Amino acid sequence: MTQAPAPLKAVRRRHDREIISLAVPAFGALVAEPLFVLADSAIVGHLGTAQLAGLGVASALLTTAVSIFVFLAYATTAAVARRVGAGELPAAIRQGMDGIWLALLLGAGVIAIVLPMAPFLVELFGASDTAAPYATTYLRISALGIPAMLVVLAATGVLRGLQDTRTPLYVAVAGFVANAVLNAGLVYGAGLGIAGSAWGTVIAQWGMAAVYLVVVVRGARRHGASLRPDVAGIKASAQAGVPLLVRTLSLRAILMIATAVAARLGDADIAAHQIILSLWSLLAFALDAIAIAGQAIIGRYLGANDAEGARDVCRRMVQWGIVVGLALGVLVVVSRPAFLPLFTSDSAVKDAALPALLVVALSQPLCGVVFVLDGVLMGAGDGPYLAWAMLLTLAVFTPVALFVPTLGGGLTALWIAMTLMMTIRMLTLWIRARSGHWLVTGATR
Repeated sequence: MTQAPAPLKAVRRRHDREIISLAVPAFGALVAEPLFVLADSAIVGHLGTAQLAGLGVASALLTTAVSIFVFLAYATTAAVARRVGAGELPAAIRQGMDGIWLALLLGAGVIAIVLPMAPFLVELFGASDTAAPYATTYLRISALGIPAMLVVLAATGVLRGLQDTRTPLYVAVAGFVANAVLNAGLVYGAGLGIAGSAWGTVIAQWGMAAVYLVVVVRGARRHGASLRPDVAGIKASAQAGVPLLVRTLSLRAILMIATAVAARLGDADIAAHQIILSLWSLLAFALDAIAIAGQAIIGRYLGANDAEGARDVCRRMVQWGIVVGLALGVLVVVSRPAFLPLFTSDSAVKDAALPALLVVALSQPLCGVVFVLDGVLMGAGDGPYLAWAMLLTLAVFTPVALFVPTLGGGLTALWIAMTLMMTIRMLTLWIRARSGHWLVTGATR
């Protein structure tokens, strides 16, 4: 006797519960991450302007270095979720351990590069003569925490793949509190200055990594998964991460080009651009949380050989992306008059930012679709397509953005170009999602 399909409303409610249970904690963890830099800035800022400037340069370098390797979280989430869907928990954890070993190897490599090259990197980023020594000190000490940061990325991917986004939230919050306390104690209590801030952050990062490792190791022992490094598994993790690395580098290039163009528009425009980019990044956290849920859920459905279920939940998450995007857009429009005075009192900066903020607000539903479909295809392990799609987007965006100063459109025109970039991403992702070529089922892709 054939079982009747579940009513559409019941299926949607089930999908909604899954999305909310994963997305809400993921959003909290994402928001907690930039608080590390804010806490460091608040504490170091009282040491002096040169120290704060040095921290700004070093933090930008560290953030760039770590964000390049965000594929450790994305690729691990997809691979582990597939194994979970297939009912292969020991293999899922084993896959996660391969990602963690890869993170340690990459972290060691980054340290080997950053420690001797710290003064050159600081100079390359344009630090002043007074700020450069502080930036170099902070960068060299903080580099010791890079392996921990990469382990946190990979281990977060393991837990997301296991459908657990609550533990990363708890660890992120605890890490933020520990970082703030250690920074205050070492900077002022121990009198170590900016070096104390760096050491406090390193200790907090290794503490977070240790917690993750305890959780993963316990899971491995419970399910009989090996903890030893597996060369073939580490190599497979690296190969799966390469396309996502290309995707991430292309996106970083787009953001850097946009900032360079804004700088050519004038001081008021670059100042306004930095404010808008900060807001755009904050809004992205809310949309990225849905994408993270997509990575975990889609991977699990495909691992369980349920292509139809994966397609259904993809459709539902797109609806979530549009609704959340609309809500964020309305919030930006309503809060524009109150938002800008928090960052500047310069009327020229406000005048440049106001119309560009309206463009950002109108583009949020579009961004919602992009983030969701990006997460869906990551969860499906469709990295090569994402890499080629982002390279195409970069190729189209670059000449358009570079023509903005010539055309005299100002900052608003630049953010219209950014919206064009997101439109291209949406089209490439939508075409792939509609094709169904990403619906590859099984424990591995």
